[in-house]
Amino acid sequence: MPSSPLKCCINPSILSADFVNLASELARISNADAVHVDVMDNDFVPNLTIGLPVVERLQDVSPIPLDAHLMISNVDRWAPQFADAGLSSVTFHVEASDAPIKLARELRARGAKAGMALRPATPVEPYLDMLPELDMLLIMTVEPGFGGQAFLDVMLPKIRRARAAVDGSGVDVAIQVDGGITEETITRAAEAGANVFVAGSAVYGKASPEEAIESLRAKGQLALTPKAPRLNTTAS
Repeated sequence: MPSSPLKCCINPSILSADFVNLASELARISNADAVHVDVMDNDFVPNLTIGLPVVERLQDVSPIPLDAHLMISNVDRWAPQFADAGLSSVTFHVEASDAPIKLARELRARGAKAGMALRPATPVEPYLDMLPELDMLLIMTVEPGFGGQAFLDVMLPKIRRARAAVDGSGVDVAIQVDGGITEETITRAAEAGANVFVAGSAVYGKASPEEAIESLRAKGQLALTPKAPRLNTTAS
């Protein structure tokens, strides 16, 4: 871990929001760092959510930046269009891309931060040379496709390896985790080296989403802050 603490960012997922009232649901998380927008096509993952026209309208009304997570096939074609919509960040799955380096560069050229996601069974090591092309690396801590799943602790070593590689490379790449993030699991994920956290029901399932965000952020930041070494007070 770097000597100075990483910033803990909370990106609530609207997959857990009320889809009939998305504008007001965005207003309920105005203190978040960004809103995580899950785009699923019922092909790459076995679920169908929203597409580009809805995301464009969300971009028009959102009080915070949009962070799109594209769980779709043919992502090399579609991802640049999400960047053109003005989104702050666009994340594609490497498993769905034929040319991930080219795609990451195209997203950046169109004004969006480039994120790359890995499914739980996809190793991180083959893609470490790509770190300079990325702004964020998303390590899925559940199988993508549905909200409400339990956090996969088996992903913690993968997060640690990714953090060690990012710190060793000297590049500024955020490590995001998505799936099963709660007030309990955020500590473990942060201690492993993640610093951007997608939370669905842990935010929208609470009476006050804004208070839930602040609580998650505090717990994550505490885990990311280097601990001072204990003084040896044993008499010689």
